[in-house]
Amino acid sequence: MSANLTWTKSSYSGTEGGNCVEVASSSLTVHVRDSKDKAGPQLSFSPAAWAAFLVFAAEAQVSGVE
Repeated sequence: MSANLTWTKSSYSGTEGGNCVEVASSSLTVHVRDSKDKAGPQLSFSPAAWAAFLVFAAEAQVSGVE
């Protein structure tokens, strides 16, 4: 199934390598993987869980929590 996904690299990922993630969405699942290990493991989330994570991450960034 992941062969049919369109992966998007994080806008926070630099061009020097390092820590980069890619995200792909299907109708029922949001997939996340390490951009340096495309054949490696993937995490899968429901759209609601992914949306909750994005809210949490944005709030943490604003408050300076890392």
